[in-house]
Amino acid sequence: MRKILHADCDCFFAAVEMRDNPALTELPLAIGGSPERRGVIATCNYPARVFGIHSAMPTARALRLCPHLTLLPGNFDKYRDVSQQVQAIFHELTPLVEPLSLDEAFLDVSEVERFSGSATWMARWLKEESLARTGITLSVGVAPNKFLAKIASDWEKPNGLTVITPERMEDFLQALPVKKLHGVGPATGARLDAMGITTCAALGEVPLERLLEAFGKFGKRLFELARGIDERPVRLERERKSISVESTFAQDLPDLASCRQALAPLCQKLEERIARHGHPPLAGVVVKVRFDDFSLTTLESRGLAPSPESFSRLLEQAWERGRRPVRLLGVGARLLPESHRRQLTLPIG
Repeated sequence: MRKILHADCDCFFAAVEMRDNPALTELPLAIGGSPERRGVIATCNYPARVFGIHSAMPTARALRLCPHLTLLPGNFDKYRDVSQQVQAIFHELTPLVEPLSLDEAFLDVSEVERFSGSATWMARWLKEESLARTGITLSVGVAPNKFLAKIASDWEKPNGLTVITPERMEDFLQALPVKKLHGVGPATGARLDAMGITTCAALGEVPLERLLEAFGKFGKRLFELARGIDERPVRLERERKSISVESTFAQDLPDLASCRQALAPLCQKLEERIARHGHPPLAGVVVKVRFDDFSLTTLESRGLAPSPESFSRLLEQAWERGRRPVRLLGVGARLLPESHRRQLTLPIG
């Protein structure tokens, strides 16, 4: 049985700013772009969350919810420095660290002998050391796999520590809402709800065949998660799956013609970004469109090269889904998975 930790810095960007300026601690605080440039909230502290503010919310809406919100543009060089300090603490405990972003990581501590091998004690040490050395609080989840560890780290935020032992797994899963499962978004959650499935206990009673019929290959994943099955290892390096660029416009693009005009500079930026990554093998292209009502659509095509012509065709199809003014456009290239790249380079004979 593995011992996996998921460590997550609480409201990380805001936490760094509050550490450096304690006067901000009790004030509603958010890090994000300006409303004049149609920015969005990157993160906010807990006093701001009382007003319903959350990450990815348009800054203009956040200011309507909380007119006295303190808004900072963010200092990402500083955040990266603090992240490196926190990650260094993780590596003191185990070399098996999988960073997910600047503020969170999985750690496999199955073979760690310190603290008498107790993952709970290790989690407490991480929390104490992070606070003492960086001034940043961690919420940590301890569990036999990545799926449960990540859920556990969010269970008692902020500054939480939740341990799901193998003996506790079944009881924990029985009451777990299906909407907490990784990959269950609003649409899948609504479909499960329509089937009368709101908890993992109910999901665990559904035959695999029915889940496959209803959800395709994701049905197998649902079947496994309802039973706490997650064999994914902690990976030292995360595989990049795509390269993309996007732009939110100061004024909505009123029609398809204006969207096509905005596409050219995005394609150029994407080409430059692909070049910076050494022209990796590509598997297809994708276009992302967010309309003025904040509805989002993406359209992907496998096998196409990232050319202006390919993106223009996809853009036209994506725009037809809404036929509304557009506030954001994005273009991207899917990368060929590492396993497929290795197969392409295997010698023949």
